[in-house]
Amino acid sequence: MTKTLNVKKSKLPGAPTWAAAAIAVLLAGCSVNPVQVTPEEVAQRVQSDQAQMYKDQAPVSAPIGYSDALARALKYNLDYRLKLMESALARGLLDVSATDMLPKLVADAGYNDRNNDSGGTSIGIEDRVVSLRPSTSEQRSHYYGRATLSWNALDFGLAYFRTKQAADEVNIAEERRRKILQNIVQDVRNAYWRALGAQRLLAEADQLAKRIEDALAKSREAERAGVLPPAQGLAYQRALLDAMSLVNAKRQEMQFAKRELAALMSLPPGTQFTLVDSPMGQHAPATLDIDKLERIALENRPELREEDYKARVGVNETRKQIAALFPSLNLYGGPRYNSNDLLYNNSWTDVGVSVSMDLFRLAAIPAINRTNEARLRNDEARRLALSMAVITQVRVSAERYKLALVDQELAAESSRVDQRLASVSRAGSSNRLESELEALRTDSRALVSRFQLSTAYAATQASYARVLNSVGIDLLPDTVTGTDIPTLASAIDKSLLEGEKVVFVRTAAVQTPSRPITVRVQNLPAGVNEAAVRGAVERIVSRNDLQTSQGGDALVLTLAFERMESRATTRAQWRVTVAEPGGRGLLSQSYVSFLPNAPSESALGAFAEAATLSVISDLRRLASNSASVAGKP
Repeated sequence: MTKTLNVKKSKLPGAPTWAAAAIAVLLAGCSVNPVQVTPEEVAQRVQSDQAQMYKDQAPVSAPIGYSDALARALKYNLDYRLKLMESALARGLLDVSATDMLPKLVADAGYNDRNNDSGGTSIGIEDRVVSLRPSTSEQRSHYYGRATLSWNALDFGLAYFRTKQAADEVNIAEERRRKILQNIVQDVRNAYWRALGAQRLLAEADQLAKRIEDALAKSREAERAGVLPPAQGLAYQRALLDAMSLVNAKRQEMQFAKRELAALMSLPPGTQFTLVDSPMGQHAPATLDIDKLERIALENRPELREEDYKARVGVNETRKQIAALFPSLNLYGGPRYNSNDLLYNNSWTDVGVSVSMDLFRLAAIPAINRTNEARLRNDEARRLALSMAVITQVRVSAERYKLALVDQELAAESSRVDQRLASVSRAGSSNRLESELEALRTDSRALVSRFQLSTAYAATQASYARVLNSVGIDLLPDTVTGTDIPTLASAIDKSLLEGEKVVFVRTAAVQTPSRPITVRVQNLPAGVNEAAVRGAVERIVSRNDLQTSQGGDALVLTLAFERMESRATTRAQWRVTVAEPGGRGLLSQSYVSFLPNAPSESALGAFAEAATLSVISDLRRLASNSASVAGKP
């Protein structure tokens, strides 16, 4: 018998063996090894992200205006959409926190079973004699169910302050959304006007590049044929390459702005679009009430409002810590049911109240008070430092705006001078290589000046936007009826105008109207095409943000050619007049220059361009002033 028992023990593993095996299985199940994402998963994620980034976008079917660009950025910009989602998330967390203030209603039901009876007996305390036989009051198997409605005053207080903090977190998320929106407005304004400047000049830059390439080819051919000395030919080529590099640098600098604008609008890669060609408007005078701007900035900047909400979050955190010191009062009640047949009542209702308190928590009162005071001082110091930074930004942005206006005026004057210089150079150019080089050099210089003027204008727009951003005014509507691009653009136009009126006496959004110009060219030498010369003048007029028209209300710009007697050289003059359609003269001026002995049509056209550029500032002023007078009741 003993031997049989020994054999059985050798076949079955002992308890320690089973326990070790169970522990090994448990540990193996709990261990986790790092697993890298597969290339297929990465490719699927990239494909999904690309589809989501450009989902449901309205196609670009027309030139994009400034308000259209803002509308697309407002609707499709991913950073702004992220902030909108964060605001929605904060509101959802607020709703979750608010439910914590409700009383708790807990329903509980179950089934209980055991393999023997529960129960017991009792013995006498003094004689230790068993007084009762073993008995039970519970069936081995029974069902039970209960529902308890409870309310804890301490939990309610803590939940109340947590909900207040969650509400302030919603406000913080909203202020961060406002900040992102204001930054988008500034970035779009900056990129839009730089991209528009590049769009205006890109065709001329391509034409000039073609001319320079032709001139380079001619110079290399002349060098190889021995027409030009090698040193002179290389110097000529170097001058052409310098001109090409200068133009390309300015063109690339401004062309990047178009990609930036596309990114702000979240356009799909490769989307081709053009911008509405609006003239450079007259900016508001740099008369800014700095004290007023500082006050508005301190009231409206999202960062300072965020600090206000953070301070309230800190105050509620302190109140929450103090509330945790109070006794916990718990009220509860509810119906009960138990299927145990040994019970006298299988269903009943009970209510109760309990109070508890952690007395050791009272020792934390001094630490809570010290922490609260330190938090208040920290919040105040951070808010004051931020206020000082905001005031500095307002003052710096206002100064930059004033300087940008000056830079723009200097760039405009430089551009007009370089355009006249280029026209004069082309008017006196001949077929000689040196003359062609000088014409190309002045043309490239004039084009670079126009790039610089566009850059200066974009910088002025950026400075204008920086002033608005530093003040913290909301330039876009909070809610818009309809979400299509035209509706958004219309609402943005109105909102921008109202917002800018708060800061500037006259807003940049209001373009000063100007009367159109009718060009007339008279007394040309025989054989010169009048339309060609008039077209050259009209290009100069359009290039300087004036419109040409044959309407009855247009100012009349007349250029009359006159050849002047001279012994040694050939001189001529244009008599330039500006008059009302009825004939009332507004301006009369002569422009004298030297011409080749047999001036070509292109030379006369360039001569007319130079004469027009000499009065272009007065022409812009007359067109603007007469339009203002005509617009008054």
